[in-house]
Amino acid sequence: MTDNRMHAFLKPVSVGLCFTLATLAWGQALKPVKPKAASGLSMPSTGSEAPAKLPELALAQTQKPLDFIVAVVDNEPITNLEVNRLAALADPSAAKLNRNALLLEALETLIDETAQLGVARLGGMQVSIEELDQAVASTAQRNQLSMDDMKQRLQQQGISWEQYRSQIRRQILLQRVREREVTGRIKVQDFEVEAFLRESSQATSPNSADIHIAHLLIAVPEKASNDEVAKAFTKAEDLLKQAQAGADFGKLAAQYSQAPDRSNGGQLGLRSPDRYPSLFADAVKTLDVGAVTGPLRSGAGFHVLKLLERRGANALPTSITQTHARHILLRPGGKLSQDAARAQLTSYKKQIETGLAKFEDLARANSQDGSAAQGGDLGWANPGVMVPEFEAAMAQLAPGQIGDPLVSRFGVHLIQVMERRQAPLSLREQQDLARNVLRERKFDEAYKNWEREVRGRAFVEYRETPQ
Repeated sequence: MTDNRMHAFLKPVSVGLCFTLATLAWGQALKPVKPKAASGLSMPSTGSEAPAKLPELALAQTQKPLDFIVAVVDNEPITNLEVNRLAALADPSAAKLNRNALLLEALETLIDETAQLGVARLGGMQVSIEELDQAVASTAQRNQLSMDDMKQRLQQQGISWEQYRSQIRRQILLQRVREREVTGRIKVQDFEVEAFLRESSQATSPNSADIHIAHLLIAVPEKASNDEVAKAFTKAEDLLKQAQAGADFGKLAAQYSQAPDRSNGGQLGLRSPDRYPSLFADAVKTLDVGAVTGPLRSGAGFHVLKLLERRGANALPTSITQTHARHILLRPGGKLSQDAARAQLTSYKKQIETGLAKFEDLARANSQDGSAAQGGDLGWANPGVMVPEFEAAMAQLAPGQIGDPLVSRFGVHLIQVMERRQAPLSLREQQDLARNVLRERKFDEAYKNWEREVRGRAFVEYRETPQ
């Protein structure tokens, strides 16, 4: 990535913390944090694999119980209605709990969260209006809803807009206080990193390791003549020679392969050898990482293979897929609405695709971030560098392809992927990766210890049994 890229584009540094159960926390805007283990209660999944759906509150369909205070935590009340709202978000596995047990689980979760929010207040932690607006906009975009549609959905469930924003602010504060308090307790020593890397390197065996193969296919019709077969073989052999001479395999696959996976450079994914065709697995068994082989004949035609990675069960990756992209960013505000920004970027996309304008020229003239001077060029990016919504959209694009306008917490983007490449991890990057893995392993214990300490310091008064 270039040094002059807008720093806000980077997603917040995190050890991988995640929101615990909380009322109305739909579609978190920050990187999730690991939840407190609560039997029978969990937040609905909001992963990037599919748009998160706003949960239907059971309270919107049943008679609401009378509201009253059920507990007080350091002078902060918890109401019966809050407990019922959280219980309504329990996942289906909570069905094994009776209603009373479910309500008590929800109450204990809210007590823990209220105590933790007290730590955030004492630390002077706040959420600005701008940050809250970005989080709410990101939630709407992830649910594929306009802001008006989301307000209407909330109203149908009996939730006011201010209640919803208050709960999102609550979740951001919980995330931040956990990151600050828990990550500071996790120490990873250099000798632990070195030991982990030694263990990782010893875990790779050619016979048992997972493999990651990229391929390109020159198809041969089912009833091809001898001349057609010979031409296909000659073409595949020529591509093999180009790859052996140092040509970018991903570009060759994207340009010449006739397989459906050509858009991502022919990459087939990291998997065990028995999950690959035996033709492929046998061909790369003795191949060095980064080497190519072929042409191999299958029923589909001739294949050229490249071994991208060989990794044991406990081994770290030795290479990563980097993406070179550029974008145009418009920030809604003032007279520019989000819908107007979308329409403007859609117009830019049509101009570029029809040859009426160049991407870099439009970026220089219109993009509202630090990359504008470079024609929107964001440089080479490692996985995990961009915010999740941007990275997910970028991953769907083939080299040269321009996506539809994307809404992120920073504004509305028009993204083009220019290139992809497989890059080896430097020793420093391997050390950083190992350190992160070790932090993740230590997180659960550190979080539970901190959670118990916070709960132990809090004054908790139980008043009524939730109903």
